Amino acid sequence: MVDIAVSDMSIPSDRLAAARSFSRSDARFRALTATAAFIVVAAFVGIIIALVSGSWLALKTFGFGFLTTEVWNPVTEKFGAVAPIAGTLITSSLAMLVAVPVGIGIAIFLTELCPRSLKRPVGIAIELLAGIPSIIYGIWGLFVFAPFFQATIQPRLIDWFANIPLLRDLFAGPSYGIGMFTASLILSIMILPFISAVTRDVFDAVPAVIKEAAYGLGCTKWEVMWQIILPYARIGVVGGSMLALGRALGETMAVTFVIGNAHRINESLFAPATTISAAIANEFTEAVGDLYLSSLIAIGLMLLCISFIVLGLAQYMIAILERRAGGRSQ
Repeated sequence: MVDIAVSDMSIPSDRLAAARSFSRSDARFRALTATAAFIVVAAFVGIIIALVSGSWLALKTFGFGFLTTEVWNPVTEKFGAVAPIAGTLITSSLAMLVAVPVGIGIAIFLTELCPRSLKRPVGIAIELLAGIPSIIYGIWGLFVFAPFFQATIQPRLIDWFANIPLLRDLFAGPSYGIGMFTASLILSIMILPFISAVTRDVFDAVPAVIKEAAYGLGCTKWEVMWQIILPYARIGVVGGSMLALGRALGETMAVTFVIGNAHRINESLFAPATTISAAIANEFTEAVGDLYLSSLIAIGLMLLCISFIVLGLAQYMIAILERRAGGRSQ
């Protein structure tokens, strides 16, 4: 039996020094990335602890009734989170119903149908919408869109749906111009660049050979988009839509300007309402008393929980889509 020993003396000193330097660099890099990850986790845990501790007084005082009560009266110190939670969910859902089809349509146009000379200018113009501050959207919505909506669109919608049993309740009431429907439309404009930009990038990532093969079999553009590109890119489309939904759930200033800021639930989408973020922005500086402040922090905790649920559902949907895609490929 022959023992083979390799010592540092058998390696040139310059190579040994370089190897030790690389090892130290790897250790420093590993420590730096671990520290960065720990900071993110620590900040996240700190936010949760701060919200739970700040909202504990309201949760202890009202109990589960905080989630089932509509009343919000700072004078009598009676608070319930139903109205802002409902307003947040309704406005975000309506915004997604408008923005997702339009965003996907824009992505389809830019990737498959747009002339080459217009593709770049149109794409840049759409992406610039994402850089506009939300308060600008709010000012434009309050002073430009809301008066136009009040004088032109809202009365016509009320007349069109006046004789339809369900829709006449949803589109009823006086023409304020502001309300949940207006806030939803402003939100849809704000989240549109996120959906269209992500979806366009995903569509561009579809291998050209797949599309060429479909065209070679005689498929039309509609068939290629519906049966080839969309199924191939569905995970990215869902991811972009969830990113936009996260923006819609937490939007504050633009919604505050045009939603009307009323702590009540109405059947009509034209009625004033409020969202969690709008309620906090409007009332946080005026919150006198520990219970009032704790109630505002509690609805902030509810918004965080809603975001968690949305993120979990998004991950679950993506996992299902990946599983189905894997099953088809076998």
